[in-house]
Amino acid sequence: MRGRDQIPQPQLLFVFLSVLLTLATTSYGVNVTYDNRALLIDGKRRVLVSGSIHYPRSTPEMWADLIQKSKDGGLDVIETYVFWNAHEPVQNQYNFEGRYDLVKFIKLVGEAGLYAHLRIGPYVCAEWNYGGFPLWLHSIPGIKFRTDNEPFKAEMQRFTAKIVDMMKQEKLYASQGGPIILSQVSFFICFQVYGVMTN
Repeated sequence: MRGRDQIPQPQLLFVFLSVLLTLATTSYGVNVTYDNRALLIDGKRRVLVSGSIHYPRSTPEMWADLIQKSKDGGLDVIETYVFWNAHEPVQNQYNFEGRYDLVKFIKLVGEAGLYAHLRIGPYVCAEWNYGGFPLWLHSIPGIKFRTDNEPFKAEMQRFTAKIVDMMKQEKLYASQGGPIILSQVSFFICFQVYGVMTN
């Protein structure tokens, strides 16, 4: 009979390998690059199938099921916008709770074994109220939206930096072992007027 503190060798090896594998996948992450032809993940070209789930349009209780159904349907990547007006309804007062819990949503994407594409905005093309801009932006002197405008760029940079820092603190980028393989800022300086592009 074995002593209480003695673990059989095959089980000890299994526990050791499980811990080592977990550390390897979470501590070192993956290397994501682009070679002018394709996205490379750990040096291998990948064709990734992506679909959108906009987390505030459903409840947190629905997220895991929506993500799993997306995976079952063949998706590799879940893409989502970050909705500035939902997260900062009042200047410098943030909301990341309930249906706006971006960190929880991204973690669920990772737990399902999928990648994430984070579209930080600031403008969102998702039939979302006011394009995702918070209404308080109007009160900033001299601001002009979606242009090469210093007040607009300063506010946009502040919010974008907050989101990126939050994702980094939670270690959600692929290089940190998280699911986010792409982050995108949509600035859109040019405008379309009746089908004609102008600067």
